Amino acid sequence: MNAIFIDCNAQLGAVWQRVIRPDDPEISVNTKPFEKNELPRVIGDHAIAIDDHSYMPTELVRQCRSLKHIVFLGTGAASYMTVPEIEALGVKVHTIRGYGNTAVAEHTIALMMACCRDLAGMDRNIRAGTWQPQEGVQVLDKTLGVIGYGGIGAEVARIAAGMGMQVIAWNRNPRPDAGVAMVALDELLQRSDVISLNLTLNDETRNFLDAERLARTKPGVILVNTSRGALVDEAALIGALRSGQIRHAGLDVFHNEPLKADHPLAQLPNVTLSAHAAFRTLEASMTLLRRAIDIVKRVQA
Repeated sequence: MNAIFIDCNAQLGAVWQRVIRPDDPEISVNTKPFEKNELPRVIGDHAIAIDDHSYMPTELVRQCRSLKHIVFLGTGAASYMTVPEIEALGVKVHTIRGYGNTAVAEHTIALMMACCRDLAGMDRNIRAGTWQPQEGVQVLDKTLGVIGYGGIGAEVARIAAGMGMQVIAWNRNPRPDAGVAMVALDELLQRSDVISLNLTLNDETRNFLDAERLARTKPGVILVNTSRGALVDEAALIGALRSGQIRHAGLDVFHNEPLKADHPLAQLPNVTLSAHAAFRTLEASMTLLRRAIDIVKRVQA
C-alpha cells in the first residue's frame, strides 16, 4: 500500500530527513499548503495518509476511494476528524501516544509561569513604549490541580512538585499508584490556585469545563490548557476571563486553529497564547515521526 505525508511543513521536513532510514518504505511527502477541499486531490490514489494537523472532514475522506489508513501525528485526531464516521467508511485511524510527554509538560509549566508573571503583557507594553512592572503570583506552596493524570499530567505534577507546589489531581479512572493526592473534581476546582488541563478529547470530555464547573473554581485561578481547546466551553471561558473568575489563561490549543487575530481570546489582555506548539521539540518530533513511519511499515507488512 502506497503512502503519503499530506502536510509536511518546513520544520517537520527537516526532522523527517533525520529520522527516515534507507530500509523504510517509500512515502511521498507533500510540502505544498492546500485548501481543505483539496484533500482528495492531495491524497489521490494513496492507501495510507500521514496527517500532521490538517482537517479531514468525513465527506472529503469519502471521496478518497483508495484510502485505507490515516496515521495522525499525535493523540488528538478527534479535533480534526470525526473518527467513528471515518472508520465506518473502512478507513482505520491510527494515533500516537507518549511521544512528547516531557515536551508538553515543560510547555505547560512555561505557560503557567508566563501567566503567573504576566510576561507576555509586559513584553507587549515594553515594545509599545510603556514601562509598567506587573505584580505576579509566586508559585511556591501554591496548589496545582492536574485534571487528567496520564503521562503528560504525571510529568506536569513531577515538575511542579520540584518547584515547591502542592499537587493534587483528578483522573477519570482510579490511579492508586499516582504518587500525588487524588481528589474529587469539585475539591480540585475549589482548592487549586492553578489548573492544568490534560484530558483526552472525546464525546465524554468535550466542553468538560463548562460554565458551571468554571464557576466552582477558586476566584482568580490560573488555567493552562495544552491538551485540546474543545475541552473548555469557549464562551464560558471568555466570560470567566472577563469577570476575573479566571485571573489568567495560558492556551496552546483552540476550538478552531489557527486562531484568528480578531478572536476574543486574542484580544483579552489576561490570556497568553502559543500556536499549538507544546509538543514541538526536536526530541519529541523525531520520536513522533519515527513512530509514524513504523506504523506505515506495520500496515504495509
